[in-house]
Amino acid sequence: MGLFDRFRGGSKIRMSNPARDAARTGSTRVRASDRGDEEHLRTWVQERRGVEGFVEPRTAVSEITLLLVAHDGEWTRRRVPSAKWAHDFCNRHLVPSYDAAVVGVPQRMRDYNSRVRKAQKEQLRRDLG
Repeated sequence: MGLFDRFRGGSKIRMSNPARDAARTGSTRVRASDRGDEEHLRTWVQERRGVEGFVEPRTAVSEITLLLVAHDGEWTRRRVPSAKWAHDFCNRHLVPSYDAAVVGVPQRMRDYNSRVRKAQKEQLRRDLG
């Protein structure tokens, strides 16, 4: 046994633990898009008006996503197979699409989120008395 082996755990046999290894290295497992995501996006576009698409780049915690924002700021986000797929999807459904990393997200989406949060706080306040 070497001088520092005692501090490293000596000669113990180490088993691989994916959860521990992911936590240690910062890597994550990201769920890929599926048919359910595509169906949700298609239905969402068909049920709303004034929809615009914002293609969001891959991050450390998610794959490429398509953010759809309606005229009133209501929005939805789902994973998509690629940026090309997202732009093609928008073109097929006559929805303008943008790269979110370049243009950001629309103010109406932030305003919608604020209205929803305010309504939830008011409801909670009424429920609590």
